[in-house]
Amino acid sequence: MAQSPTPHQLTLAIRRTLTLLATCSAICVPAIAAAQDDASEPTSLGELVVSATALKVEAPLMETPRPGSVVEQEELEERNVQALDETFRYRAGVLSGQYGEDNDTDWLKIRGFDQSTYQDGLRIYREGFYQWLPEPFGLERIELLKGPASILYGEAPPGGVINAISKRPTDTVQGQINLQAGTDEHRQLGVDTSGPVGDRNDLSYRLVGLYRYNEGDLGFTENERYYLAPSLTWEMSDSTELTLLASIQKDDAIPTNPFKLPFGTIDDTPFGKVDPSTNYSEPGYDTNERTQSAIGYSLSHRLNDTWTFEQDFRYSQVDLLLRSSFIFFQTGPREGQRYLVYRDGEINSWTIDNRLVGKWFTDRTEHTLLFGVDYQDLENEGKQNGAGGSTPFGGPIDLFDPQYGNFTPITATDLIVQDINKQQTGYYLQHQLRLDDRWVFLAGGRFDQAEVDSVNRTAGTRQEADADEFSLSGGVMYLADNGFSPYMSYTESFQPISGTDGTGDLYEPRKGKQLEAGVKIAPDDLDGYVTAAIYRIEEENSLGTSQSGFQIQDRERTTAGFELESVSYLTDQLELTAAYTYSDATIKETETDNSERAAPLIPRHMASAWLDYSFVDHVPGLKIGGGARYVGSTRDGTTDVPSYTVLDLMAQYDVTRNWQAQVNVTNVADREYVASCDYWCYYGEARSVVASVRYRW
Repeated sequence: MAQSPTPHQLTLAIRRTLTLLATCSAICVPAIAAAQDDASEPTSLGELVVSATALKVEAPLMETPRPGSVVEQEELEERNVQALDETFRYRAGVLSGQYGEDNDTDWLKIRGFDQSTYQDGLRIYREGFYQWLPEPFGLERIELLKGPASILYGEAPPGGVINAISKRPTDTVQGQINLQAGTDEHRQLGVDTSGPVGDRNDLSYRLVGLYRYNEGDLGFTENERYYLAPSLTWEMSDSTELTLLASIQKDDAIPTNPFKLPFGTIDDTPFGKVDPSTNYSEPGYDTNERTQSAIGYSLSHRLNDTWTFEQDFRYSQVDLLLRSSFIFFQTGPREGQRYLVYRDGEINSWTIDNRLVGKWFTDRTEHTLLFGVDYQDLENEGKQNGAGGSTPFGGPIDLFDPQYGNFTPITATDLIVQDINKQQTGYYLQHQLRLDDRWVFLAGGRFDQAEVDSVNRTAGTRQEADADEFSLSGGVMYLADNGFSPYMSYTESFQPISGTDGTGDLYEPRKGKQLEAGVKIAPDDLDGYVTAAIYRIEEENSLGTSQSGFQIQDRERTTAGFELESVSYLTDQLELTAAYTYSDATIKETETDNSERAAPLIPRHMASAWLDYSFVDHVPGLKIGGGARYVGSTRDGTTDVPSYTVLDLMAQYDVTRNWQAQVNVTNVADREYVASCDYWCYYGEARSVVASVRYRW
């Protein structure tokens, strides 16, 4: 089994990563501190629309030449977000739900590409089927940084970075108990309590716990989750604060595999349509037993009025037993062949991020300088069936009336022992300059060293890959008095891939770059914001699904797009969240004839709007909300997928100061639609109705 890092190894790694910061601090702090002595106080910026730690420094997102969005805890609760990929349904540039309901993966596409997920500023490791799933009930907000972000986060797909922020201890006593029930046997109990420890004013705690059970849209599927997340904050001094964060989450599920063939979903057949609830898996055999646990800390120490040192550390583990069967291809007039994915193993990972942040002022300028060194270590050891990750499973199954039991269970002789190790060290520098309260300049660079080592212990073979990459980022923004702030930016990304293709070979690193121009509008008379942007993202060494169902690396992807997004109060009672996305996403086949085609899954048009109205004058405590989500048509080869629109509703009533009742309905009309096709086709999520009762103190 994979070994946890020893204390000696951790000490050496931390010492190595701190060396650069210590050297820089010794050189830079005296010089800049001297400049600060003669500096004037900063000009007041007024109320910030939003600040984002996804930028690794506290900064007003509306005054930064980078595109992003933030969803706070209030919105997560109001829309009853149950999974991370439901968070940005009403934000521009984000596609979710394209694979229908899925209980073991968060599926998102941002600006036509994959994204990287972080929690509390540290990478969440998701390798193949070893998925870490953040629990939304344990989060206080979720941040999205769109486009390539390797300057701050090292390896990442060009779509962007999602940073989920865990709930932290509070200085005052507060808490809630949340009870839910709904369709598909949904039931949930959540408890969240925090406050000072005893009579101490320097020590506070938080304890978040949850139990949830629900059945899936597919027949014979279910998921049961237990979640516990304690945290503790110690204000060691006026200059130093330490927060300890831990969590453990256990999921026992029958996996939801919504894979279906175009035959019977998009395409007409003599046998009619395949029912969306049809399950081609083997419910009595399939299982998804996953336990994820983590422990870490966040440390902040103010060195002086200019410099602050910050350090985040986390050790995490994902333990998985997965048996997951799915339909692969058609073998007869109404029959198909199934394949099986089997995984039995674990991921052990630890990561540390060290930052030295300096902030100082002169008569005309405001400077924010960021130095950082981070290190990531990942070991994935497990057993799997087949070098390509899946093997044929059982005899033919009826596509329209599946009968179960015609299969032979996996045995030890069918398994391959695979061990993948990855280490990455990154050094980054970013400088943000604010000039005359009119101009914002942002520039940065990062150098990464990544090593991937893949060992097939069964065959006795080894593959190694090294990648040294330098990433650049830059941007400029003009701040006008009327809140109209145009900007331009350029960013890059790279992503070493630790998995292997259908032949067992390591993938080449993916590389991306983006050029963007846009405007952020936040005038004084608008309680909210409006953003608009045009962009172009190019990625080489892209992954795609071959006709044999494996992930292959034979293409380049490009997305040229336009986004419009707004979150604002139209009146004191009426709030509007609206978004529009245009994406021209294409794929060029680099290994064949350089032909170009539309990228599957990615619609050319998406639009959404959500309205909240609070009946303050007529029915105090009552809020009603509703939204519509439009996803345009897509194309996979010769398969055309029609557009669709779904409606969501919410009603919330504060019964008393402490008690609140809420009802959420998604896909109100229970519309049956195909969400997308990418070799397989996927029905969209069915209607869901959930009633909640919340007690707060």
